[in-house]
Amino acid sequence: MAAKRKVNNLLALAVLATVIERPMHRYEIASKMRERGKDRDMDVKWGSLYTVVQNLAKAGFLEVVGNERDGARPERTIYAITDAGRAEMVDWTRELIAQPEPEHYRFTAGLSVVAALPPDEVVELLGQRIEALSRIIEAARRELDEIAATNLPRLFLVEGEYGLAMLEAEAVWARSLRAEIAEGTFPGVDLWRHMHTVGMEPAEVAELIERGMTE
Repeated sequence: MAAKRKVNNLLALAVLATVIERPMHRYEIASKMRERGKDRDMDVKWGSLYTVVQNLAKAGFLEVVGNERDGARPERTIYAITDAGRAEMVDWTRELIAQPEPEHYRFTAGLSVVAALPPDEVVELLGQRIEALSRIIEAARRELDEIAATNLPRLFLVEGEYGLAMLEAEAVWARSLRAEIAEGTFPGVDLWRHMHTVGMEPAEVAELIERGMTE
């Protein structure tokens, strides 16, 4: 079971993993995170960075170690990670690696109500998704190859490898589903098509399903 975190926001983990290198002010933290593509690895909302840093400091995971001024710019507060912050980062990372948690995806939401569309349209839409996935996969492979060519240790590429593997798995599954619907082998596809052809009301469809008439 996931622990209840004092700052339960993955942006906080990204901040801790950045500041662990050395003390930084918020602008440098954001710059380093963007440079390393952390907004691709997790749901980063840059507008909440200030609040997250403040909350980490309040929780005792960061501490103020100084201030600096660059020309006419406002004074910048410099933060360092504390021992408690290091322990939190390590414990949180262990949890994320070891414990599967339900994750909500837009595609899953669409699939959950896909019966609202006629099967022939779904075939077309899945085709569009597969084409888009192919382009994304190609770009992801190219990016990984380019990064690997810089001799960066694979240890720092595994999240990209995982993301690529998930995209490839989704594309395989989407192609399989599309083929089943297009070829008429998907169970209940005739009823699915019929309910759209005759304009059946949802209540009628629900009744048929309850009676086991899905073929």
